[in-house]
Amino acid sequence: MKTATFVKPRSAVAADHYAPIHPGEILLTEFLEPLDLSQTRLALAMEVPPRRVNEIVLGKRAITADTAVRLSRAFGTSAQFWLNLQTKYDLETLEADRGDQFARIQRVKPLTESA
Repeated sequence: MKTATFVKPRSAVAADHYAPIHPGEILLTEFLEPLDLSQTRLALAMEVPPRRVNEIVLGKRAITADTAVRLSRAFGTSAQFWLNLQTKYDLETLEADRGDQFARIQRVKPLTESA
């Protein structure tokens, strides 16, 4: 199995940052391609419609808990592995898209007690 995945910088992301990696890209480059496994064959093994796998690979669909369990059974990984990839992608995408908005939020301070 390959260990490194490279992506092109996204124009909206600063030059020193890389675009978030969708779990579908990991599925394709780290699992399907090295195993010479088609999306259709994986879908059959997972007992899901082929469209689900295809949309994940294309980055058009998120990995749900159900899909994570199915992928974990198909590849001998943990469901948490797949959910962590999705969560990391979601957070990085959100920060890239709305980071300035979040930067304005200040930490809440407790009210001081009266004497």
